[in-house]
Amino acid sequence: MESSLPYVGMVVQQFAQVGLLIVTKKAMLSGMTTFSLVFYSSASGALILLPLCFLIKRSARPKLSFHFLGCCFLIGLIGFLVQIFGYAGTFYAPSSLISAMMNLIPGITFLFAVLFRMETVDCRSFSTLAKSIGTVVAISGALVATLYQGPPLLMLPSHSNLTLQPLTQSANVLLGGLLFGIDCVIASLLMIAQAFVLKKYPVELIIMFFYSCFVAIFSLASSLILERDLSAFSLKTKTRLVAVLYGGFFGNIFQLTIGSWCVRKKGPLFAATFHPIGVVLGTAMGVIFLHDTFYLGSLVGSIIILIGFYSVMWGKAKERKLVDENGVNNLESGGEKAPLLSTKDAN
Repeated sequence: MESSLPYVGMVVQQFAQVGLLIVTKKAMLSGMTTFSLVFYSSASGALILLPLCFLIKRSARPKLSFHFLGCCFLIGLIGFLVQIFGYAGTFYAPSSLISAMMNLIPGITFLFAVLFRMETVDCRSFSTLAKSIGTVVAISGALVATLYQGPPLLMLPSHSNLTLQPLTQSANVLLGGLLFGIDCVIASLLMIAQAFVLKKYPVELIIMFFYSCFVAIFSLASSLILERDLSAFSLKTKTRLVAVLYGGFFGNIFQLTIGSWCVRKKGPLFAATFHPIGVVLGTAMGVIFLHDTFYLGSLVGSIIILIGFYSVMWGKAKERKLVDENGVNNLESGGEKAPLLSTKDAN
């Protein structure tokens, strides 16, 4: 029974991820602005995280220094941009395209990791070649899905209250794909920034709490400056309230916790194999609940993106296997076995 929990966890995570796309898009179609949605989701997430932070031992908590708060401010600013572009892209593009384009993030993250010298590039290595080619293929698939529409494959009659988008369908797909493509780039940059911060301050819950606080502050300030309309923060409809509560819990805490646990139990490649479920769910739920039209271009682009995605993940798995084998060989060649954990010298 316990061995099946990671499988159940990843399937539930994919449902939660696609569900977030659906409820947030319905909330925005009801008139809720992007800034207010980000504010409420981040604020509710911070309220949930606050009591959890006290579970961490006092000795393990970082001092609230200027450097620590500055790091949280930086990832909060990047995270704010991620959510703004992500929700804006979700409003215009169909759920099938959004679900497929999420698979761009590993490849773009690889490019940033090379740029910041977090990964080395060996042109003679099959793993590096697979990651490089996979990144190019995935980006090409995103361009196909965004620029080529093709004939409709799945289409349900749309209700009048769901046709609030001001542009034509093809223009919506193009604008939504562009916005979400920018979102994927910024999300990859956020992962790099988080890696740097967590390396110095390995306290995920506390960093996530301050991250959520800063995102809420940025979104509130931006709304007051750019929109100057307090009615945008109204939660008078059930759709908006559900989106806020769902986004606060399932948008941040649940997905990150389940995903991290499954990666720790089964590895990153195991978690990655469940991404096609998200694409299928995004397509089906988008057509059923949002009356999205599923076009041939989205299908072709999604397939190309997934091919590139799995090429990147195969390269990462090959690289990890090589590192593990080298580590075993080094241990076997040594006269003594190295300890699994290194400790500080005694005073």
